[in-house]
Amino acid sequence: MLDFAGAVGRLSLYFIKTTGKSCLMLFHTIFGMPHPKLFPLFIGQIFQLGILSLPIILTAGLFIGMVLSLQGYNVLVDYAAEESLGSMVALSLLRELGPVVTALLFAGRAGSALTAEIGLMQSTEQIASMEMMAVSPLKRVIAPRLLAGIITLPLLTLIFNVVAIWGGYLIGVSWMGVDGGAYWSVMQGSVDYLPDVMNGVIKSIVFGVMITWVALYNGYHVMPNAIGISRSTTQTVVVSSLLVLAMDFILTVFMFGS
Repeated sequence: MLDFAGAVGRLSLYFIKTTGKSCLMLFHTIFGMPHPKLFPLFIGQIFQLGILSLPIILTAGLFIGMVLSLQGYNVLVDYAAEESLGSMVALSLLRELGPVVTALLFAGRAGSALTAEIGLMQSTEQIASMEMMAVSPLKRVIAPRLLAGIITLPLLTLIFNVVAIWGGYLIGVSWMGVDGGAYWSVMQGSVDYLPDVMNGVIKSIVFGVMITWVALYNGYHVMPNAIGISRSTTQTVVVSSLLVLAMDFILTVFMFGS
């Protein structure tokens, strides 16, 4: 019993310590945004996090849209409501699947890469060298990556949604025979800009902050060896994915609970 209580206490202290350190790091990063001269670094991170993530985002979006349309048609056709397929596909993607699936893919691809990159910089003492030269690693290394992650994920989510809706159109109209005009017109009539599109964008921004924040923290505070980097990379993907799912529920309650 005492061992169990001690383990719970150690885990609680570790959680409080980690949360405090990560919040301080985020605070100093946000209020220490990089100088405009570091804009090329920011553009480079947009390429690393966004452009290089496009293949998996496009592929996943296409297949998820096609599967969603196929399953949705099989349900709607029993009620003679197959013309509502476009509405079902669009609302499912814009409100839930688009932001969540894109965030999970982003955590697996870009989040792990960020942790490994920063961890390697720690193990090769590049971060320590910057500190010795009075160069702030938070401004030069962390801030451009954090800002790039926050901007990149909403854009990737929008691309994912467009491709997935098009994939749903391919299956529903070209394969299942749903009327193309009805697919688009019912979709346009059921999708509202503020509650559907903008709430999905807000979710993506929140997810982008969390994933990039977790990835950079785990990389910055990594144990500087091969085992430490591998553990931190795995921890980034696991923690980011759980935070995305938990925060998605919380945001959905506030956005659509009423």
